[in-house]
Amino acid sequence: MRHQWWTPYVFMAPYLVLFLTFVAAPIVYGLWISLHAWDINVPVKPFVGLDNYQELFDPNGVDGPRFWQAMRATGVFTAMSVPLLLVVPLLVALLMNGKFRGRNLYRAVYFAPYVLGVAVVGLLWRFLLDGNIGLVNHYLGVLGLPDDIQWTTDTPAAWWALVLVTVWWTLGFNAVIYLAGLQDIPAELYESARVDGANAWQRFRHVTLPGLRPVALFVVNSTLLASANMFGQSYLITAGAPADETKTAIYLIAETGLRRFEMGSASAMSFLLALALMAASAVVFRIFRERQEDR
Repeated sequence: MRHQWWTPYVFMAPYLVLFLTFVAAPIVYGLWISLHAWDINVPVKPFVGLDNYQELFDPNGVDGPRFWQAMRATGVFTAMSVPLLLVVPLLVALLMNGKFRGRNLYRAVYFAPYVLGVAVVGLLWRFLLDGNIGLVNHYLGVLGLPDDIQWTTDTPAAWWALVLVTVWWTLGFNAVIYLAGLQDIPAELYESARVDGANAWQRFRHVTLPGLRPVALFVVNSTLLASANMFGQSYLITAGAPADETKTAIYLIAETGLRRFEMGSASAMSFLLALALMAASAVVFRIFRERQEDR
């Protein structure tokens, strides 16, 4: 049967419609907004060109210092959370990959928090971490440890609260991805390594880690992007305190656009954040590619 030239485009049409409607069009529209003094309450939205972007690089401006402080907060959270969200889920996956009684229950327990919404997680831990009536401080006191830590209003305690809550909430997803990668590594490779006299560490280093390389690329990149886009935990647990130190870039963008109604500035912030994340993703892909070529 002879196919027409347009046949592939018919099959691609549903995806293209969704992509153009929900991805391409919003990007173009957001870029257009960033070039205007766009207040949703004002009918006149004058064109200002790159003024919104220039304002973000002006150290004496209003939005510039606030934006870079929020970017710094985003960097702090990302630097603290990403290593833990790469290592801890891997350790959990290695345990889950073993054969023992109750293995399915063990897997479900670690994955269960991930199905909770950010609102549930935020409000739950807001109560548990309260400096006055929170159960965390209560049990720390029972153990003879300091029980007056202000987890939601002081740094660095607030940072550790946000990071540990995020790790508890999301490690199950990365663990499941790692587990799928572990189960895809041929058992023959481990048997050959044992025959050659490799110990457990050598098998992990020379068989497990190389076998997890494609999975690790996905985990590293997705975790990096998710951490850099953290909003709900900061909004619900610390409210950006103290003094906006835990107010991340996404938090500031939402506040600027939806509370102050300065959509032009918020859009400019969004595109600068997107460029930073694209650069970070490119670095991750470059590192994995170079290591693959060195093998």
